[in-house]
Amino acid sequence: MSEPTGAARRRGPFQVGDQVQLTDPKGRHYTFTLEAGKNFHTHKGSFPHDELIGAPEGTVVRTTGNVAYLALRPLLPDYVLSMPRGAAVVYPKDAGQILAMADIFPGARVVEAGVGSGSLSMFLLRAIGDQGMLHSYERRADFAEIAAQNVERYFGAPHPAWRLTVGDLQDNLSDTDVDRVILDMLAPWECLEPVSKALVPGGILCAYVATTTQLARTVEAIREHGTFNEPSAWETMVRTWHVEGLAVRPDHRMIGHTGFLLTARRLADGVEPPMRRRRPAKGAYGEDYVGWGTAKDTGAADASEGGRRASGGRDTASGSDGRDTAPHGRDTASHGRETPSGGQETPSGDS
Repeated sequence: MSEPTGAARRRGPFQVGDQVQLTDPKGRHYTFTLEAGKNFHTHKGSFPHDELIGAPEGTVVRTTGNVAYLALRPLLPDYVLSMPRGAAVVYPKDAGQILAMADIFPGARVVEAGVGSGSLSMFLLRAIGDQGMLHSYERRADFAEIAAQNVERYFGAPHPAWRLTVGDLQDNLSDTDVDRVILDMLAPWECLEPVSKALVPGGILCAYVATTTQLARTVEAIREHGTFNEPSAWETMVRTWHVEGLAVRPDHRMIGHTGFLLTARRLADGVEPPMRRRRPAKGAYGEDYVGWGTAKDTGAADASEGGRRASGGRDTASGSDGRDTAPHGRDTASHGRETPSGGQETPSGDS
């Protein structure tokens, strides 16, 4: 039985063509590809690549300046933060959530739109394995070329489960019996019709968007479309900790908002989704709302009218004339972007 694509390059001694990640005494990372006869250069000296070829992972090498570097193969999260980029990458914290919450399983048939630099594609390919299918769509040819190079460099060869199409998902999606669809694009709501036709009943749609405006419009469009269950939306924040003796505290910096995720599941053909009883805040679907739904569509208007009748004109949420004392949820999501530091530096010289 042959090993999965790329597995042989994840274990054993270093070989020519392997990716190597060096860590210096300050914790900074340097990633390069091993080539026979080449040297790795820094401002702290150099050492020959041949010193690592054939050596086991976890080897410590010293430069001509007597500075020690720990040599390991980069993990996939390290690799995606150091690889060449044409577009912003899906960060590991979000990729992990996508794999878990979209339930990406071995052998799954997955469609991805918005490849960018290929970050999420690599996570998906590792999850589905050689027997799965990942069909990725990217509208920009330059991004697609960078992504293809990054994926092949990481796995050591073209992945047999991957097909990359340059073009819009809306115009080119012909796949059927798809288990999962992942959308990383500006307007996911424009793709709901072709996506619903491609997904099997019970299949999962997962969208990754950057702003609250995109999130709201996508959720309302999914509700309006009528072929999916009630969507779930969330974001993930990661905070590292400093642990030094008795000094145990959160680090001063954290990976905050990078994007919002939402998932919804495909209903069987001809099935209408049951109306979910929701209690929107006052004004959520008021006169200023210009989105996809209305107060009547969501049941908010009927609930509000019924409450007024039952209370003789008073708001039942507050129990007092015209005053709402019930606590409202506040939107605590950060609208700013914080780009996590990958700790990566580009080595100089001929490495």
